[in-house]
Formats: sequence, C-alpha cells, structure tokens
Amino acid sequence: AGGARGVWGYIRGGMGGLATALVKTCQQRGVDLLLNAPVQAITEQQGCATGIRLVDGREFKAKVIASSIDPEWTFKRLLPANCLPPEFMAAVNRIDYSSASAKLNLALSEPPRFNVLPQSGIGPQHCGTMHICDSVEWIEKAYADALLGTPSERPILEMTLPTSVDSTIAPPGKHLMSIFIQYAPYRLKPGLSWDQVRDSFVKSCLDTVAEYAPNVPNAIEHLQFLSPVDIEQRYGLTGGNIFQGAMNLNQLFLMRPVLGWSDHRTPLSGLYLCGAASHPGGGVMGACGRNAAREILRDRLI
Repeated sequence: AGGARGVWGYIRGGMGGLATALVKTCQQRGVDLLLNAPVQAITEQQGCATGIRLVDGREFKAKVIASSIDPEWTFKRLLPANCLPPEFMAAVNRIDYSSASAKLNLALSEPPRFNVLPQSGIGPQHCGTMHICDSVEWIEKAYADALLGTPSERPILEMTLPTSVDSTIAPPGKHLMSIFIQYAPYRLKPGLSWDQVRDSFVKSCLDTVAEYAPNVPNAIEHLQFLSPVDIEQRYGLTGGNIFQGAMNLNQLFLMRPVLGWSDHRTPLSGLYLCGAASHPGGGVMGACGRNAAREILRDRLI
C-alpha cells in the first residue's frame, strides 16, 4: 500500500491480478513458466536436491529447488522417506497447523446498508475493513465455542467490499463482499463434520451480518463458503491454515519453520523454502520469497 502503515491494498482486477503481473514480469525476464503441472516428487541424491518429477512422469534437473508450499508437503509428501535427519523430521512433525478460520464470499445486488449508516450506494464505511464484533466478551465466547470443537455460535466477521474501490470485478451496480470468519475449527468434536454444520453455520454468519446490515441476506445473488477442510482440499493448505502454519510466537522468527532452519535452507543441499512457512510468515508481501532469493544467491548455486 505504498509504504503507508496500517493500510491494506486492493489489487485491481482481484487477487489474480497480482499473479498475472508476476507472470508478465517473469516472461519479460526470460523465465519459462509451466502451469497445471502437479509435482509428484522432489528428486535427491547423496544429500542434495537434484530436481523435480511431475505426475505425468517428466523430470527437470536443477541446482536449486525453491518450494513455496508448506513443510507437510515439501518434506513429508514430496521427498523420499528417511532422506532427512530424524531430529529435523521430529521438529517438522511438531509444526502446528491449527486453523479456526473460514471464508464466505458473497455476490450482492447492492452494498450493505448498515443500521447506523442506512443510505444507499457506496460510502466511506465500505472502503475499509468492516468488523462485526462489539466486545471482548464476544471474542472470548466465540473462542470458547471453538475450543469445544464447534463453530462459534456468534462468529466474529471481518468484511471487505473490494468493489467499493474496484469496479472491474463485478457487473455495473453489483458488488462482491469477502468475509473472513472466526472461529471455525478444522477439527470438530466427535460426531460432527463440516458437511453436517455447514448450512447452519453459514446461516449464523448471515444472521449476524443482518443484525447490522439488514439488507444483505436479500441482496445475495451468489454465495461461496469455504471451511478449513475445504481450504485444505482445494488449495493444498495443510489444516486449512492460510499461513502454512500457525503464527504463534513459538513458530515465528528463528523458529519458523523450525528452530535452526529459519534461513530458508533445509538439510537437503539445494532445497529452500520460499513461501509463508518460512520467515517472516504469511501475508501478501513477498518478503519470504525475497529473503529466500537472497540466501540462494549467497550460496552461489545459480
């Protein structure tokens, strides 16, 4: 956001616009990009990463492999068993992927009209982050529900309306609203599944919005809900954690992803972590990749 503190930025055209811009920049610099090519394995020999093998059988050799996926995938699914030190794998196995966040995306025929600001159209109240949660007690009760293995009866909602500043992502007069929801535990208590509670939890979220913006439920033209389980299955994020691992104090700084390996290197020479699982963690800022690139260049492997 231009270096301004405490300010969020929107990508014109939606978040996909950032990926498109990166692709264009890479192509201008002569980078070959291969899309829709799932990786089956990272190949290794005598303690060194040697390349990758795709699901379709093709192999690519390289001096450097930079993985932007989480440690669960990088170290436990894509590498052969027993190629990493036992003490390192023991630390990897302790990484906490706990997540209690869900996502609700709405296509609306009109913007929210809040009880305190009932006028129609876009106003300043729509251009920032809109939080629905009026007390610490609300947060504590919502969290207590999640600790018991149930979605919060009265969830905390963090809403944005990107169409308030970007008219390119919806038809004229229509709007998109993105709602980040807490708490929605990945693991529900025995006997419950997300298939069972999905509809009732979505209703609870919409009822909560309606208390403050009564027009929203009737303005919905399309709805998408993603539980932590959906996020894991659709995007390959272990535990549905959007930061590739919980960002608690014991998993930050020199302890991200694990103690002793916060410099983006791994026990396998030539293999680096460059995504949110590495320092400084999750968030659309590019710092993890920049840090990793600096260390790769320092090692003079490319």
